[in-house]
Amino acid sequence: MTRVFLPGLELARLFHTEVVAPILSTALGGVPYSAALLGWGSEVQGFDTARSTDHAWGPRMQVFLSSDDFRTHADALDAQLDRELPQTFRGYPVRFPFPDNAPARHWVHVNDLQAFFTEQLGEDPAAGLSPSGWLTTPTQVLRELTGGTVFHDGLGLLDSYRKELAWYPDDIWRYVLASQWMRLSQEEPFVGRCGEVGDDLGSAVVAARQVRDLMKLCLLMNRVYPPYSKWLGTAFAELPCAATLKPLLSAALAARSWQERERHLAPAYEIAAGMHNDLGLTEPLETEPRYFHTRPFLVIDGYRFTDALMATINDPRVRVLPPVGAIDQYIDSTDVTDRSFADRRRQYATGPVPAAPTLDT
Repeated sequence: MTRVFLPGLELARLFHTEVVAPILSTALGGVPYSAALLGWGSEVQGFDTARSTDHAWGPRMQVFLSSDDFRTHADALDAQLDRELPQTFRGYPVRFPFPDNAPARHWVHVNDLQAFFTEQLGEDPAAGLSPSGWLTTPTQVLRELTGGTVFHDGLGLLDSYRKELAWYPDDIWRYVLASQWMRLSQEEPFVGRCGEVGDDLGSAVVAARQVRDLMKLCLLMNRVYPPYSKWLGTAFAELPCAATLKPLLSAALAARSWQERERHLAPAYEIAAGMHNDLGLTEPLETEPRYFHTRPFLVIDGYRFTDALMATINDPRVRVLPPVGAIDQYIDSTDVTDRSFADRRRQYATGPVPAAPTLDT
């Protein structure tokens, strides 16, 4: 059977309206709930295509209950959904395995709303995240929790949670931007220096790192959480600055010499510097590239933007931090930055727990 591809968010919206909501109305008998599709999955970001349907894809969503109602109703509700959900919806199987070798199951997950968000963030966002909570939550996780669509918010909390997480508080944003400029600053001259000593491969690798960090900087300046690597270019392409920057960045990656890489990176730095000035977060800074001290390598001296931004931060807890940034600005291990790994991130940040002392007997 040939089926028409429906973007996952639209498929989930129809699934909720036509199938899930009537079941919940009967099963819960007036118990308030919220329903949404958020979290993992390319469809949550609006990036899914027909290719996405080849695994872990189909009509799915989360149903959220209060903590008390979750304890009372979750098991029975899951069983009733399993009995009453159809086998297919709009040509897609309602039950499918994930991972591929797991048993097929329906994907209307019943969750405790507070526990769901706390598991992802390490803190309950209802009272506002601490600086530590913000900075130990990867941007991909923040995208997942604020992406997707809410179909129904009978609890009256889901929309407020997502609003709280929609973007960094001002001081945290300034700190994250300062740290991203520092990343650029630290390797700016190496594109030329590697090439000068005949290490063209090293020069190309550094240039690619600079391109990636420029893309992330532009997303952050546009108040967009950068996604993980698979979708970084797709998200960047949606920015207003992409039409101007994308040809320069692509040319820097395709270049065959360090001089050619520098020729494309330098105007990209200048554009990013102008974008910084347009934000009005600091006094305007000089945007023209310059030589790195007495060496013939063009740089923007990104640390100037770091210093200027750090000087505007009011929160003393943030102002005293070294400019290394949020966790995925200095770690890119999936085993730390993936969803549901808040405990791992806290363990990483605090270090190993010493073993309890034992008494000799």
